[in-house]
Amino acid sequence: MREWDADLLARAAGASLVHRPEHVERSEPSPASRAERPEPSGPVGVSIDSRVVGLGELFVGLVGERADGGEYAAQALQAGAWGVLAAPEHALAAAAIAQAAGVRGAPGDGVVLAHADPLAGLQALAGSWLGELRSAGAKVVAITGSTGKTSTKDILGALLAPHLQVVASPENFNTEIGMALAILAAPAGTQAVVLELAMRGAGQIAELTEIARPDVGVIVNVGPVHLELLGTLEAIAAAKAELLAGLKPGATAIVPAGEPLLEPYLDLREDVHIVTFGPGGDVQLSERRPDGRVEIRCGGEEIVLEPSFGQAYNLRNLLAAVAAARALGVTPGGEVTVRFSALRGERVQLGEKIVLIDDCYNANPMSMRAAIDDLAETAPGRRVAVLGDMLELGPDELRYHREIGAHAARLGVDVLVTVGPLAAEMAGAFASEGAGEVHSVPGAPAAAELLAQRLAPGDTVLVKGSRGVGLERVAQTLAAAPTGATPDAPAAAPSTGALDAAPTGIRR
Repeated sequence: MREWDADLLARAAGASLVHRPEHVERSEPSPASRAERPEPSGPVGVSIDSRVVGLGELFVGLVGERADGGEYAAQALQAGAWGVLAAPEHALAAAAIAQAAGVRGAPGDGVVLAHADPLAGLQALAGSWLGELRSAGAKVVAITGSTGKTSTKDILGALLAPHLQVVASPENFNTEIGMALAILAAPAGTQAVVLELAMRGAGQIAELTEIARPDVGVIVNVGPVHLELLGTLEAIAAAKAELLAGLKPGATAIVPAGEPLLEPYLDLREDVHIVTFGPGGDVQLSERRPDGRVEIRCGGEEIVLEPSFGQAYNLRNLLAAVAAARALGVTPGGEVTVRFSALRGERVQLGEKIVLIDDCYNANPMSMRAAIDDLAETAPGRRVAVLGDMLELGPDELRYHREIGAHAARLGVDVLVTVGPLAAEMAGAFASEGAGEVHSVPGAPAAAELLAQRLAPGDTVLVKGSRGVGLERVAQTLAAAPTGATPDAPAAAPSTGALDAAPTGIRR
C-alpha cells in the first residue's frame, strides 16, 4: 500500500478523512498522476497494536474484549505511525492532537481516518488491496479444514516459492482480523496469496471467503472439532463447505477424495472445477521411496518430490498442496523444504538421544490419532506420549478421549502421561488394554516434573493437547533441562502481553 495516498486509502476502507497533514499532498483524479509522483505517499504496513506500531504504518484501533484500541490512536501517531483508522470519537481526538503538532513531519502529525466500525474498515481495506494485487495478475488460494490447514498452507508456500512471488499468511492469521492483516502485508508484485481460513461457528468461513474471493479453495478434511458449538459432524461439514459456496464460477475446489460429508455441497457447484486428493483421488501418492522421495500421480502426470518431512499426515497435506499448485499452473518438483509453523510436530533433540515431538498447538481426535501414528512409526526406542485434554468436543467428549487411549495402547505406546480431567479417560482405556506404564496428572507443571524424572536415553516423547491445557510448558521445561535433571520449577509459558484491542483471533 506504499503507493496509496490518504484519499485513496480512505475510499478503499470506506472511511472519512478527518485530518491530513499539511505536507501530505491530495491525490489527483488521474491514476497516471499518482504514478508520476517521485515518492510513495502511503503506509508501509498495518498494525493493530499501538505498543509495537512501526514508523510509517497505519494503526487500526479495534474494539476488543478488554480494551478499545481506538483510545490509543493519538499514542500511535506520537510513535510515528503514518496514520490511524479509528471510531469517530477517537479519530476526532487524535485529529486534534495531530493538528496541534503544527510542524511539518512533527511527531503526532499524521493522517486520521474515521470509520463507525474499524474492523469493517480494516476488512474493506484488505479486500481493496487484494483487488489491486489481482489487477496485476495475482491469484488467491484459501485453505480450511478441521486439522492440518496451517501445515498445508506452509507446504503450498514452499511448493510455489521457486516459481512465483508468494505470500502466505503467517502462523495462524486465519480470522476476520488475522486474515485481513495477512492480505495487507502482501507487497505489490505478489503473484500468489495463500490464506488460511478458520472458524468457530456457522457463517464465519463465508465471511472470510467474501473478503478473500479465492481462485482456489482447499478443504483439507472434516473432523470432530468444535462439536461443543456446532453439535454434529454434518454441521461442521456445512461450515467448511461455506468456502465452496463462496467460490466464483470457474474457480477450483480441492477436496479429499471420497468424503461423503462434502458430497451434497459439491453437487451444488457444477460451475466450479472439482479436484480430489488422497486414495482414489485425482491427486494421490503412488510411491514412497526408501530415500524419502515420493511419487505423486496428478492426473496424467507423475511428479517426484523430495520433502523435508515424512509424517503420513503431512504427506496427505502435500497432496492437497500439489493439487493447489497445479490449479495455479505450477508443476512442483525436486526438494521441498518446509519450515512448519511453531508447535506443529517439530522435532527437538534434547540430548542423551531423547527426541521431543512438540505438537502442542492444539488437538482433536483426528490430529491426536495422526500424531500417535507418527510416534509409533518413527520412534526407534521407547514411545512416550504426553496427551492433554481435547476441548470443545461436546456431549461425546469422554468417549473420544477413551478412544484415543485405546488407540495409543494398540499402537504400542510404552509410557502414557495424561494431563487434565478429560485426558484421564485416556488413561483408563489405555490401562484396560493391558498396555504399558500410565500416569495421570492434573496439569502441565506436574507433567513436566514427572517426565524430567522418568525420561531415559533413546526415548521419543510426543507432547500434544488442546491449547487451553498449556502443554507448551512441558516442551519448554524439557528443552531447558535436556539432561533429564529435574528443574527447580517448570518453565512458564512466555507472556506476550495484551493487545490494545482484539488479537488476530486465532481459531482452529
